[in-house]
Amino acid sequence: MTRTGEPAGADAGAIEISGLHKSFGANEVLRGIDFRVDAGEVVCVIGPSGSGKSTLLRCVNLLEEPSAGTVRVAGAEVTDPDVDIDAVRRRIGMVFQSFNLFPHLTALGNVAVAQRKVLRRGKRDAERIARENLERVGLADKVGAYPAQLSGGQQQRVAIARALAMGPEVMLFDEPTSALDPELVGDVLGVMRGLAEAGMTMLVVTHEMSFAREVADRVAFMDGGVIVEQGEAARMVTDPDHERTREFLSRVLDPAAARVQGGER
Repeated sequence: MTRTGEPAGADAGAIEISGLHKSFGANEVLRGIDFRVDAGEVVCVIGPSGSGKSTLLRCVNLLEEPSAGTVRVAGAEVTDPDVDIDAVRRRIGMVFQSFNLFPHLTALGNVAVAQRKVLRRGKRDAERIARENLERVGLADKVGAYPAQLSGGQQQRVAIARALAMGPEVMLFDEPTSALDPELVGDVLGVMRGLAEAGMTMLVVTHEMSFAREVADRVAFMDGGVIVEQGEAARMVTDPDHERTREFLSRVLDPAAARVQGGER
């Protein structure tokens, strides 16, 4: 592994995780994760709150430093002490629950700023690429709008455009629709669906089961810091093997019934 963050081999998986552990003090959040996402694959990670899903995602680009184990992205070992993490992160786009836009910059400015600061692109090139990606997410008419003038769904699409403008090989999504009103969720998921159809490698933490079933190649269910089971998306959502997965899905897909059953107990 060199300091450049170059891939170790062309046949490596886009994301390879081996023996991953993460503890916060005495709280072991990840308890030995082995996981792989191939290039061009869309994988959704589902599971209850506190199961370690977001921590897993954040370990992929070292926003959280693993306690043990290895993480590779396109062959570059993120967990190597000598890694040039900035070089690796340039190949990873991440979209969070919150939009994290600069309120004093327009949509165009928000998408252009990281290109200029991190990739050292000139203003003209950065703004051209920003316009292309804002159009890609359906916001060509909002280039001059400030975040306060945009809906939550539009702000999240600006955040996606910002990530795409950096030219990532892998996109990570951490509950990208959880902060949105229900009527705004569809626009964001539609953009993500388009990325999947275009062949973008995506690792998505989500509670949107219809998206997982229809768009993902594979779904992994996490609970208690481990991957309980994983498999082909449609089967996992409709007929999983593990009882804990079935229990979780029954509550997510029919929360009213789950509350009634809980009250009866």
